[in-house]
Amino acid sequence: MTRSLNIRPAVREDAAQILDFIRQLAIYEKAEHEVLASEDDILRHVLQDNAVASALICERDGVAIGFAVYFFSYSTWLGKPGLFLEDLFVLPEHRGDGAGKALLVRLAQLAVDKGCGRMEWNVLNWNSPAIGFYESLKARPQSEWTTYRLHGEALAALAHD
Repeated sequence: MTRSLNIRPAVREDAAQILDFIRQLAIYEKAEHEVLASEDDILRHVLQDNAVASALICERDGVAIGFAVYFFSYSTWLGKPGLFLEDLFVLPEHRGDGAGKALLVRLAQLAVDKGCGRMEWNVLNWNSPAIGFYESLKARPQSEWTTYRLHGEALAALAHD
């Protein structure tokens, strides 16, 4: 029996499911305590017109089994937009069945359709299953770059400097 896989744009009714996937991803990444997002945040910033990010839902036989959240950036060196994958998550019991690859294929299609020069994402150094998966798709780490982050009080302090 063939199990049907479908990738579709997320809609407003998916807000609770997306938040649940975010929490499950955070548990996997040992950072559940860092999730501050709410359904309202997802509705406002991901699932409305002119949102800053977009999401895809991966369904198998009509049941949501994974998601991806992404946004478009811009490369001054390439002179082209880029697609940045913020989150990719597939429920553990559905991993290895093509759902993750299907999400990445759809994202690559979106990037090519938008004229993007690249697609990028971050992966935790210890996440060897994800690293192996990404490298099997010919993605390569960018070891010459280090990610810096300002958040919370440090961000507010700089904004008021």
